[in-house]
Amino acid sequence: MSVRERARKAFHATRALGLPDQEVTPVLEHLLKLFNNNWDLIESEDYRALIDAYFELKENKGEDDRKNVVGDYGESSRLPKRLCLQDPEDQASPTKGSARQILSPEELGKPSVNLQQGATFLNKKDSSSSGCSNSCKKPQQQPVTCDKNRPLHIINDITKGTENVKISLVGEIGNQELPKFTYMRDNIIYQDAYVHISLARVADEDCCSGCSGDCLSVSIPCACAHETGGEFAYTTDGQLRDKFLKACISMKQDPEGHDSVYCQDCPLERLKNEYKPEKCKGHLVRKFIKECWRKCGCNMQCGNRVVQRGITCKLQVFWTREGKGWGVKTLQDLPKGTFVCEYVGEILTNTELFERNLKGSGNEKHTYPVTLDADWGSERVLKDEEALCLDATFCGNVARFINHRCFDANLIDIPVEVETPDRHYYHLALFTTRDVRASEELTWDYGIDFNDDEHPIKAFKCCCRSAFCRDVKR
Repeated sequence: MSVRERARKAFHATRALGLPDQEVTPVLEHLLKLFNNNWDLIESEDYRALIDAYFELKENKGEDDRKNVVGDYGESSRLPKRLCLQDPEDQASPTKGSARQILSPEELGKPSVNLQQGATFLNKKDSSSSGCSNSCKKPQQQPVTCDKNRPLHIINDITKGTENVKISLVGEIGNQELPKFTYMRDNIIYQDAYVHISLARVADEDCCSGCSGDCLSVSIPCACAHETGGEFAYTTDGQLRDKFLKACISMKQDPEGHDSVYCQDCPLERLKNEYKPEKCKGHLVRKFIKECWRKCGCNMQCGNRVVQRGITCKLQVFWTREGKGWGVKTLQDLPKGTFVCEYVGEILTNTELFERNLKGSGNEKHTYPVTLDADWGSERVLKDEEALCLDATFCGNVARFINHRCFDANLIDIPVEVETPDRHYYHLALFTTRDVRASEELTWDYGIDFNDDEHPIKAFKCCCRSAFCRDVKR
């Protein structure tokens, strides 16, 4: 979309509130400089940043100074009362050594002169102030209200440059704290998990060392396509093939209609009763995508290297209004079968996760962990260090904010083999199940059995509002 078109839409939104173009123009120009021409931050939440900045300025100046808007923004570096810049070091940060940097509400209030790192809107009169003066009132027909009880926080990039694209965070948070976590682009072992990655373990028949360039450009699929029935899972456009995607969706929506494998000594049942575990309830035989890797002869632009290249979609973390907490929405239209992101977290054994939950006070907020059980039934006995899961509570990527939706979610999780043929560990990639429009919330079905009260990972109260919601006790 062109700058002219984006400006036209911004003025259309402010005119609906009865705001004069000549007064909005300098405010918009100032915010563009402040956000380093990042229109996404201005357009989010129905132009909330622009509208709040305008009314804040009106409150500061008063009715008698209405004509001096240009002077205030053009000649002074002072910002509106609720607008203060965020220190770039106070954003969600990547892991460096053993240090852990977190998003902190207290730190977010620190001023900074770096205009390119994002911003947070706070009440500068008093950080604990909850009142809203009469001069802050707006026309009744407006879609956005001025509520100082719920200040707007904006972070330009929670990934701090670790991803291919910036991922912003916007939300009216009120008493809700910003999420405290360490942003990581890749999974990392917590402690005892056994993940053996080596070139020697990749057999010649499991790679395409004789390929060059793009494997998808040749007429005969290479060895890496063997896992998906002799043809690649991806199209030349980078989306999943429709046939493969439909098969994965069918498995997700109707697991009982597909094959399952059963452990002789199931790790989940051992956690429930170590001395007398019950029989395994079964694990779905999942479809895998096998991507080319370092032992392959193709280059990094090969069409069979989608997930390992990372996030390319424009995403935003936002505060939902349906009681689901933080969520993720797309800022662009996404075609069906598009790779959105990988679910990234700490790699734990199931025992480590169980012990981590026991040590908690019960008041902590956790992300729902993912069990990597797609290949558990292929071995007679699975050791504890080989029964793995991903937990993004303390360390993770943007996927930790994606909410659950029963049955008809617009994303699906698919196992992806990259570094190792050992499927005790694999990547969990999220793809769109249909065309998704810009500004639509992204959701995926966690696969929770809400009726299993004995499961080591306790289910939450589902708020998905799907007509097919499985939480019948809600």
